[in-house]
Amino acid sequence: MPSKPLPPITIDAVYAAPGYLFRRMQQIAVSIFIEECKAFDLTPVQYAALIAIHTHPGIDATRLSAVIAFDRSTLGSVIERLQAKDFVERKPAPEDKRIKLLYLTKLGAAILREIIPAVERAQARMLEPLKPTERKALMGLMAQLVDLNNEASRVPLRAEDALEHLGKGG
Repeated sequence: MPSKPLPPITIDAVYAAPGYLFRRMQQIAVSIFIEECKAFDLTPVQYAALIAIHTHPGIDATRLSAVIAFDRSTLGSVIERLQAKDFVERKPAPEDKRIKLLYLTKLGAAILREIIPAVERAQARMLEPLKPTERKALMGLMAQLVDLNNEASRVPLRAEDALEHLGKGG
């Protein structure tokens, strides 16, 4: 039985691939976020970390990594940058001084309150070219894809498991 011929190798095939389109949208999303939030000098990951620490004060870095689905080894430098900006402080855990628990500083809490409108503008701009019904459909499909492909990630989202120590779900 003859094998099916391979499709021609073209850049158009790359441009139409889901992975390429997801990567490009990620680049665009980060660019828009940085532009809208430039006055705050925060990256999207730093923002997510601040939100998670605000929501779950006393979370440790390993659990924070699971809550925001971000590589633990890279998260260390994110936390260091937030600490250098005086947005986050680390305190030893009472039961194990080797574990450092994360808390927002007063400045971190203030920045978080101030940045929310800029983040909301960034989120709106990302979807602005679409009609409202298309936005809703895209968000639903993206949430479904992320959920169904969670285990394929290098860092699967494990928020519920990670937060059990903080009062059963934070």
